[in-house]
Amino acid sequence: MNYPKIGIRPVIDGRWGGIREGLEGQTMGMANAAKALIEENITYADGTPVQCVVSPCTIGGGAEAARCAEYFSGQNVCATLSVTPCWCYGSETMDLDPLTIKAVWGFNGTERPGAVYLAAAMAAHAQRGLPAFSIYGRDVQDMDDRSIPGDVAEKILRFARCAVTVGQMRNKAYVGLGAVAMGIAGSYCDAEFFQKYLGIRAEWVDMTEILRRIHLGIYDHKEYEKALAWTKANCKEGVDNNAHPSTREQKEKEWEFVVKMTLVCRDIMLGNEKLNEIGRHEEALGRNAILGGFQGQRMWTDWLPNGDFTEAILNSSFDWNGKRQPITLATENDGLNGTAMLFGKLLTGTACVFADVRTYWSPEAVKRVTDKNPTGMAANGFMHLINSGAAALDGTGACKNEQGKGVMKKWWDITDEDIRAMTEATDWCPANLGYFRGGGFSSHFKTQAEMPITLIRVNIIDGLGPVLQLAEGYTVVLPDEIHNKLDIRTDPTWPTTWFVPRLTGKGAFRDVYSVMANWGANHGAFAYGHIGKDLITLASMLRIPVSLHNVPDEDIYRPHSWSAFGTKDLEDADYRACATYGPLYK
Repeated sequence: MNYPKIGIRPVIDGRWGGIREGLEGQTMGMANAAKALIEENITYADGTPVQCVVSPCTIGGGAEAARCAEYFSGQNVCATLSVTPCWCYGSETMDLDPLTIKAVWGFNGTERPGAVYLAAAMAAHAQRGLPAFSIYGRDVQDMDDRSIPGDVAEKILRFARCAVTVGQMRNKAYVGLGAVAMGIAGSYCDAEFFQKYLGIRAEWVDMTEILRRIHLGIYDHKEYEKALAWTKANCKEGVDNNAHPSTREQKEKEWEFVVKMTLVCRDIMLGNEKLNEIGRHEEALGRNAILGGFQGQRMWTDWLPNGDFTEAILNSSFDWNGKRQPITLATENDGLNGTAMLFGKLLTGTACVFADVRTYWSPEAVKRVTDKNPTGMAANGFMHLINSGAAALDGTGACKNEQGKGVMKKWWDITDEDIRAMTEATDWCPANLGYFRGGGFSSHFKTQAEMPITLIRVNIIDGLGPVLQLAEGYTVVLPDEIHNKLDIRTDPTWPTTWFVPRLTGKGAFRDVYSVMANWGANHGAFAYGHIGKDLITLASMLRIPVSLHNVPDEDIYRPHSWSAFGTKDLEDADYRACATYGPLYK
């Protein structure tokens, strides 16, 4: 695989004859230290360490900048980190490639004016319309100090983590299986958004392709037998609340169908070399997808099994073959929420959970319905995240860390014990035949651990373009006497997560109700951990404004040139800066 790489550019004072010669070792030392830091701490979505390449020469002027650019052009470099301990010629040494994401680390030392160069370089980037991230340590270092201070390391790693997220999306595809679901705006595949902001190709696949492959047997039959056996052994059926349930024979046929559909949807997105063995070379190629969406309602689900099993299994960190990278597939073909899921997965290495942002429960409403008062983190009210579709089983919170606490793990850290715990915490309820006349099975669980999570959503605004919303907070576990009475009021056969955002006392985060009232769509996706600061950095790289967040000001890291727009109000600064710079891929 040709991984997207971080290019390290050692920039140096170009004056030969007594200045440059004495700085070569220190400058290349900074470059190699940055390379080691990144490669030891950041991974790609498949779990392998991120790769960095260092310029074959230090860069003191335009000729060496061109030599570095030529070298990087064959290395799939998606971002560059320029490093220097000294004054350099700013516009002569800067990276002028409009498609690389840029950062500059200027050494904070008194012997050489690294800070002066850094400031000059930031001004040059701003004037040329090339946003760049500034990296400068808080404390002065001695010239012979080769360590990377903690604050510098934090900025380098966040820059690199977000930059390779951008790189991994570039030249991939979004595959929409079907079209718009029930008038949900996010289901409309906006090819311009995917192309210009994410570098992703939009592709459309008619849902008859799923039927064609199932009816013609275009799937790996040995894997199907393995998958069906695993499903029967590990996916226990839940309660059937239908007044007129399907027969056992019909349910068995539905299980066979949804397992085949899961294989087919995966193969459409990613391809499958095994299909070459049955002479299906075109189908074996796949669509080069990094994410997709499934539009089931209503034309499909009025007569065929729904996509709930397919979506939930593909989005999880495992299947019948064991642990594997989650495959992002949005329910109801909501590609904008799929994009939010993709951001979370690429930044964390964990599965992301798709959900309706369904209900706000005030303490007063809880008391009225249950005769109980919510306590702990739930005392001021909470939100009900629930959806029949793409809820990854990682959302059960059944995985345990070393301390025995429920977590969502990076997919490569998943154990066989974790897989058993997640499948045992989930049952699969026959579909509500009022909603899904063609049957199917919905994953059913409740999140059983209090975990830090970040709720994410991408929306598109007419005249502006995409905007990102995020809310850091926690899953909460309600007492059974509260959970049971609240859960049955929606659909008791769907997976439930109770969510409390972290409040700031102002704006949309003055209370839980305000977060619910300001959420931009009917869907959201949550990722494990408080990753809001990474999401804001990532959004700035993609030129996507942030319209709602609860990240402290001191944790915000964006291109240095955005400071010209002010930092008091992030949302206002975001809108103006993004409008100025425009989408990344014009």
